[in-house]
Amino acid sequence: MKSFKPRQDGGGDPPPGGGRNAEADFKGEKRSNETHASTSDPDALLYRKGSGMEAKLCFIGHALMENRNGIFVDARLTRVSGHAERLAALDMIEPRADRPHAITLGGDKNFDTKDFVMELREINVTPHVAQNTSRTSAIDGRTTRHPGYTISQRIRKRIEEGFGWMKTVAGLRKTKYRGLEKVGWAFTFGAAAYNLVRLPKLMVAT
Repeated sequence: MKSFKPRQDGGGDPPPGGGRNAEADFKGEKRSNETHASTSDPDALLYRKGSGMEAKLCFIGHALMENRNGIFVDARLTRVSGHAERLAALDMIEPRADRPHAITLGGDKNFDTKDFVMELREINVTPHVAQNTSRTSAIDGRTTRHPGYTISQRIRKRIEEGFGWMKTVAGLRKTKYRGLEKVGWAFTFGAAAYNLVRLPKLMVAT
């Protein structure tokens, strides 16, 4: 966070001296991606995962999982934005939606928006996303009445096992790389490694 400093786009005073490890007091300072930027990795943006949680400089990793065996079939990394998850999901599922029968796509309640649900249905994908009960949900009885919806809601949480493995074993909780391209490569490599770890277990089961 020491690298997250006021933007110098419009000129202004140079940063104070003290070297790269100079002391910094962030208390009471308002910081945002519009007014500040990281000097060590400009691609990383400030992001808060949930209400009341600490904001950190990070990227967002996205993965598409096949729900029968828990295998990642696609993975990518993007900059932080309020629509990043939904845009990445559409980008990953669309090439797989060209089938004679509808496929389903599970997801948490952050995917429960009218636009996202509508776009899924337009490409012949049934949205099995969790209902956001804090407002009017875009998922209605047409979807929730089917037993498959309940199954999808249970199985979709398996993707967290892969993310957990990549954070702890693959070392992606705090990346050693800088820049969207390099961190994205490490994320995709971590997803592939997780698949290799799962494959022997699946082969034994079959």
